[in-house]
Amino acid sequence: MSNVFVFIFSIIALVGFYKIVELYIEKKGAQPADVDGMDDALGKLDQLEERIRVLERIVTENRPDLKRMIDDL
Repeated sequence: MSNVFVFIFSIIALVGFYKIVELYIEKKGAQPADVDGMDDALGKLDQLEERIRVLERIVTENRPDLKRMIDDL
């Protein structure tokens, strides 16, 4: 009886292994990400980084023209 269970488990393990290998090969051959979308996202990220730099400068510096700097954002 245990031989039957070992046989069934072996078949299930082989099928699972085959599916994993098949998925790996499929993902490996996938097309690269959308380059234009990445350029847009990087541009937005650069804008956000610049705004954060300005906000950090406003918070850390004690300047009388603080209201103008905040309005410029």
